[in-house]
Amino acid sequence: MKKIVDLGKTVYELTSQYPEIIELMLSLGFKEITKPSMLTSVGRIVTIPKGAKLKKIPMTDIVKAFSEAGFSVTGVPEADAVMQSAKLDEAPRAMTRTEQLKDYLRRLNKGEDLEAIREEFRQNFADVEAAEIMSAEQELLKEGTPLHEVQKLCDVHSALFHGTTREEQIAAAEAEVEASLNREEMARIGADNLSAAAELIDIEGHPLQTFARENEALAQLLQEAKDDLMSANRPVELLKKIREIAIHYTKKGDLLYPNLKVRYDITGPSEVMWTVDDEIRDELGALIKDTELGDEWLIRAAKVVARAEEMIYKETNILFPICAVNFTKEEWYGIYRDSKPYAVCLGVEKTTWPEAETALVGAASIPESNANPGEVVLPGGHMTIEQLRALLNTIPMEITFVDADNINRFFNEGEKVFQRPGMAIDREVFSCHPPKIEGMVRGIIGEFRAGTRDSVPVWMEKNGRTILVTYMAVRDNAGKYLGTVELVQDMEFAKEYFNENRQ
Repeated sequence: MKKIVDLGKTVYELTSQYPEIIELMLSLGFKEITKPSMLTSVGRIVTIPKGAKLKKIPMTDIVKAFSEAGFSVTGVPEADAVMQSAKLDEAPRAMTRTEQLKDYLRRLNKGEDLEAIREEFRQNFADVEAAEIMSAEQELLKEGTPLHEVQKLCDVHSALFHGTTREEQIAAAEAEVEASLNREEMARIGADNLSAAAELIDIEGHPLQTFARENEALAQLLQEAKDDLMSANRPVELLKKIREIAIHYTKKGDLLYPNLKVRYDITGPSEVMWTVDDEIRDELGALIKDTELGDEWLIRAAKVVARAEEMIYKETNILFPICAVNFTKEEWYGIYRDSKPYAVCLGVEKTTWPEAETALVGAASIPESNANPGEVVLPGGHMTIEQLRALLNTIPMEITFVDADNINRFFNEGEKVFQRPGMAIDREVFSCHPPKIEGMVRGIIGEFRAGTRDSVPVWMEKNGRTILVTYMAVRDNAGKYLGTVELVQDMEFAKEYFNENRQ
C-alpha cells in the first residue's frame, strides 16, 4: 500500500510524518532540508510546491521521484495530471487557482457559509500569495462584477484569507521566534490579564484609558469609512481624520514598546506591531495624496481600514494586557507625565489622573539613583559637567543668562557676533550696554519681571549678515521669574534657503 503525501501540507509536517522524505528531498536539490533549524522555522510555513518554485526544481521531477519511492502524491489540483503525464503546465495552473479564488468570492457573495468555504480554502491553498487574491479581485471587476459588490466582500474574504497569505505566514513565523525567547512572559497573557487591563482603563485619566478612548473614536470613524467604501464612495476627508491615529501610534512607539523591550525583554510588540503601525500610517498618507481615485484606490482603502481595525483588536487583547501585568505604578505615572505634550488625537481630550498628579509633585522625571557620581541630574536626564559644557557650546546660538538680580551668570563659549568678556560674569547686565540701549534692556527685563511679556525678538543686520536676537523670560514651573536669557542666532542660512526655494 502506497504512502500518501499531501503536497498541501508543510515540509515540516511531511517530514515529521515520513522522515525518509528528508533524504529524498535532499537528492532532488533541497540542500537545507538536513538542517534542523530550517525545518523547524521555514519548514513550518513552506510547502514542497512553493519550495520547488523558489529553487526552480520541476514539479515533474518531484512527483516522479515520490512515485518511484512508493508515495502517492495528492493535495494540489495538478497532482493527478503530473502523475499521468509527468508534465506540469504552469500557466493553466495559475489560471485554475485564480478561478478558484474568484469562485470562493462569488460563493461568499451569494451567502454561502463562511466556515465551510474556509475549510475548503485551507485544504487547497496552503501557500496562497497575496498577489493571487488581488488578481482575483481585479478579474471580478473586469468581468463586470459591480465594484460595490466586490467591496462588500472585503470583511468576509479578509476573514477567510487572514493568516493564510505567504506574507502573513512569514510574519507569524518571525513573531513565533521572537515570542519563543520570552515564552514565560508571553504565556502570562490570558483572561486575568484582560481583567487587569480593564481595571486600569476604568481609572479616570489613566494612560490606558486615553488609549482605549482613542480606539473607540477610531472604531467609529473606520465604520463610517467602511460604509462609504461599500457604497463605492471615496472618503478622502474621512481618511484625513483617521490619519490622526498617527499620534496614537507615536505614543505607543515612544511610551509603551520601548519600555516592554528594554525593561521586560518583551520584544514581540516592538518588532511586529510597530512596523504595522508605520505601514498603516504611511498607506493612509499615500491614499490621501493619490489624485487618481479609481477602483484600485478603493480596494487599497478597504484593506488599510481593515488593518487599522485589526490593530485595535491587537492592542485591546495583546498589547494593553501585556503592559497592564508588567508595568509598575511608578512607570504608569511616568507614562502619564510624558504623554502630556502630545497633541489631542481624534478629539479625545486628556483628563487628569489625580493619583499620578499627587505622586509626581516634586518628583524628577529621572530618578537620581540612575545617575553616576558627579553627574548633574535634571528632570530631563543626567550628564557630566564635561558633557553639559560641550552640549551648550554645540548649540548654534550665543547664549547669555542673567539672573533675577540682573547679574550676568553664564555665557557659552565659541566665536560670537557680540563679544562676551569673561570679566563681565558676576557684573550687573546693564553695565555691559551703552547708554543708548540701556533703557531698552531695562524695559524688557522689567516687563519680564512683571509678567507682562515672555519674549522679545529683535532682527538686525550685523557685518552683512541677518541676525536674530531673542530675549526670553526664564521662569520655574510655578511661573516665578528666575532671570532672562539672550539668544543670538545667525539667520543667514534661513534667508538663503527661502531665496533658493522661491526661484
